[in-house]
Amino acid sequence: MNKQMKRFNIQAITAVTAGLLIITACQKDFLEVDPKGTLLESTYYQNPDQAFAGLVAAYDPMGFETVNTYHNFGALNSASDDHVAGGGGSADMETWQVWSNYTLDPSKGPQGDYWNRNFTGVSRTNVLLSKIETGIPGLDAATTSRYTAEAKFLRAYYYFDLVRLFKNVPLFTAPVSTDEIYNATQVAPELIYAQVEKDLADAIPNLPLTVPAAMEGGRVTQGTAKALLGKVLLYQKKWTAAAQQFAEVNGTPGGTSKYGYKLLTNFADIFKPNNKFNSESILEIVKTTQANSDWGSWGRFEGNVAVTMFGPRGYSGPIYVSGWSFNPFLTDFVNIMKKDPRYPYTVADVDSLEKIGKASYEKGYLNSGYFIEKFAPKLEYQSKGGGIPELNWPNDYIEIRLADTYLMEAEALVQGGGDLVRAAALLNAVRSRVGLNPTTATLDNIYLERRLELASEGHRWYDLVRTGRAASVLASRGFKAGKHEILPVPLSELTNTKLVQNPGY
Repeated sequence: MNKQMKRFNIQAITAVTAGLLIITACQKDFLEVDPKGTLLESTYYQNPDQAFAGLVAAYDPMGFETVNTYHNFGALNSASDDHVAGGGGSADMETWQVWSNYTLDPSKGPQGDYWNRNFTGVSRTNVLLSKIETGIPGLDAATTSRYTAEAKFLRAYYYFDLVRLFKNVPLFTAPVSTDEIYNATQVAPELIYAQVEKDLADAIPNLPLTVPAAMEGGRVTQGTAKALLGKVLLYQKKWTAAAQQFAEVNGTPGGTSKYGYKLLTNFADIFKPNNKFNSESILEIVKTTQANSDWGSWGRFEGNVAVTMFGPRGYSGPIYVSGWSFNPFLTDFVNIMKKDPRYPYTVADVDSLEKIGKASYEKGYLNSGYFIEKFAPKLEYQSKGGGIPELNWPNDYIEIRLADTYLMEAEALVQGGGDLVRAAALLNAVRSRVGLNPTTATLDNIYLERRLELASEGHRWYDLVRTGRAASVLASRGFKAGKHEILPVPLSELTNTKLVQNPGY
């Protein structure tokens, strides 16, 4: 989001959207509704500034930093075969631990945060869209069109997360009353996917091709929406349609697409906080040191707390600062990765620093000595402002990037019997960037490339589930087929509602 949008997020979001946080529910509990909030919402959206604040509020849940997930991908890493939860002990971040060892149940796990984050986003976008539809005084036609497109993209984004994680969820496309919420029932996942596709198709024509990074970095574009639509189609095994969407995003393999996307020459530069909104970034969730958050800012952290989560505990030495030792890599993954040129930019080998006497650290739970490098707490990026440094890291999270869409298109082409020459070109463009020799475009090669290229970025668990490999790959961790492909509906959401629990829970 642009500087103005971040200013709204940091300084004014609480005052401007106080009513929205109540009437949209989901901030604490999806089914928690305070009728007093209706009065605040009913008198809002009276001018363009208030419309803009509503748009900011709709974006805001993308970056929620809360106790159970700490920005989404850490919990996902814990559930994959590349990491364990780690931390200070077997009870540290229990929500991660129980997903890591597949002992989660409706009352224990990260599901509450995922449910609340995404339904908060859905609710805020529905409020915004309803106000735009009835007309916001002073909002010109072009801005109205763009805000509508952004809101529809965001609703699609949040529902895509929900249907992947829970499969069975209620569908809301307009603000709902208390009675409607308590009487809501889940719909078939096919209906959720259809709504997601429709929202994205509606959004694409009215989104800008590009945005000025310095002013609007983080706001969605046509390329962002097409990349997400391609991913949505891929998850439904609509191979040809997915490949077509990705092809528009990717352009000529190794070249610059019409949206300006291009693989960076240096793999390590992708993740540097001083290289935000680079040419490889398609969907980037903005983080900043400027909020100066402290523990009193709970639920409103604007920094990337996951960076602290991933650092070695009790660390003393060069390069890094101390963290909380979550998501250590498993040695099986490290052994696969060690000969890859991306290894030093993916894995922080803290044990090696200790062995040569340059560092020391506390051995956390299930420690392997190998930590996440892409989001490591590096001394050079530590906040020097106010607040608590651990909560104010500037590392953005790139949720979709060009190497990811290259590999998804290659997969869709192979699965759908498409152009295998192009599939190989896409796969090998990713490999060539880091100096690896070409290989053939087979599913096994593409899956391996995704694992190595996108390590620790939150994609691995999803990839295992959607390709049907999770039950075998994660069997030793306790994964049960027919159950653990999705999360349980949070226990609190079943009380006095018509929602039903997912199978196996």
